[in-house]
Amino acid sequence: MRLEITCQDRLGLCQEVLAILRENEIDLRGIEVDPIGKIFLNFPAMEFADFQALMPKIRRIPNVEDVKTTSYMPSEREHYEFNLLLSTLPNPVISVDAKGHIDVINAAGAALLTTDKNALKGELVDDWLGGFSIQRWLERKPTEADNAQVKCGRSSYYANLFPIWLTDDEGEPIFAGAVIHCQSEPIAVPSLSSPTAAAFAGILTQHTGMRKVLKDAERMASLDVPLLIEGETGVGKELLARACHKASRRGDKPFLAVNCGALPDNVAESELFGYGASIFDNHPDGKKGIFEQAAGGVVLLDSVADMSRELQAKLLRFIQDGTFRRIGEEAEVTVDVRVICSARGALIDRVESGDFREDLYYRLNVLNLMLPPLRERRGDILLLAGHFLQQACQRLGRPLVGLSSGARNLLNQYSWPGNIRQLENTLFRAVSMLEGEQLEASDIQLPEAPPLASGIDIDLEQTSLEEAVKTFEASLLRRLYPNYPSTRQLARKLGLSHTAIANKLREYGIGKQRKS
Repeated sequence: MRLEITCQDRLGLCQEVLAILRENEIDLRGIEVDPIGKIFLNFPAMEFADFQALMPKIRRIPNVEDVKTTSYMPSEREHYEFNLLLSTLPNPVISVDAKGHIDVINAAGAALLTTDKNALKGELVDDWLGGFSIQRWLERKPTEADNAQVKCGRSSYYANLFPIWLTDDEGEPIFAGAVIHCQSEPIAVPSLSSPTAAAFAGILTQHTGMRKVLKDAERMASLDVPLLIEGETGVGKELLARACHKASRRGDKPFLAVNCGALPDNVAESELFGYGASIFDNHPDGKKGIFEQAAGGVVLLDSVADMSRELQAKLLRFIQDGTFRRIGEEAEVTVDVRVICSARGALIDRVESGDFREDLYYRLNVLNLMLPPLRERRGDILLLAGHFLQQACQRLGRPLVGLSSGARNLLNQYSWPGNIRQLENTLFRAVSMLEGEQLEASDIQLPEAPPLASGIDIDLEQTSLEEAVKTFEASLLRRLYPNYPSTRQLARKLGLSHTAIANKLREYGIGKQRKS
């Protein structure tokens, strides 16, 4: 039972209230005094007759204006509000005492440590977070907020550390611990052996092959020559290109990306190279193209393989001497930019099919980076999944959700033809539709791979063995081609020569056909 006493401030008033409670042998559980003129009492429930007798006694105390029951104490409301706010924060928050023992942790923090909140209470925080000794930091009794990089499992996070100082009865400060607030977005820190490595910190990986790509990219970033980045759709080619730009001496200059596949031929030339005055009515003064706009910086030609052969010829000349002519002008323009190109799959396949100029290919392929598909980076799938889950929860303003073992198995076993972009979009949709606090396999919607024809589906009485083999072979190639769209990748997968695979794809009409 709780009482709310409205009163005017008077010395000794609380003592008189407590005296009445003692006279009636009431066990007081709590008392709170509000500065605005209220006293709150918390005591066990009592018989109605006893309660009726108690109320008039309190009302007769001088300066007491009103007495009534209330549903909660102020501290109980504050505690509820605090827990509600803490539980809905998408970022991990951990409160520790002066010795480093976990006192309070929110749902996102428990999800980060993959342990129940109740089990974590009293645990040493350094037993769960590595990379920085929070206990040693607490021993210094810091007075200012600090930040550090902490590790949980194989992921790294930026943590803000806020010291807690209280005041004792004599007005002296007392150190009481700290609150740790982790950034909801993990960071990948490859070995920071050079200053440029920080530019690649946002690329998450623990895969050996991908680490080598990043190491090569660090060295290539400072070289002022064309760079070709190849890989399947969704593997992060533009992300890597931006990291190379940031790590280069051009890092403070413009970075402009152009999707060559999205621009019609009659628009692409004017967008890249611009046009002179009076060529188009809507721009009587002419317009600078992408290369001029990015002067001193970097231009990313995304999906460069889709560029028309006419535009390839003009690009070739620009790559050779850095000059070009705007549409409708005779004067040459000289611009200093670095060209980075990206291509889906291996660009050499488009050269061999006759769709891409061989001379331009070798001009662009001075430096080359090949990004592996996600299915070859199995160890990165759950690492990236944790990153995307936290991003999704932050965008949706909800507490961090976990992954069940079934969901983890599903993510690990799927082939991910759309690579990292597909993983990100899949998890965002799953989190946005989730009503609970943990993703199950049934919450994750993934398209099924096309079924592989078996010998049971082939009627040998109606066809020859050679035709049956071809039917099975075509079915196998159709199923594998979306995951290995480059003939060289598919050849390595099946242990055949590049020429043999190219011939079979042409024979069965799979993928882009080569020109004779």
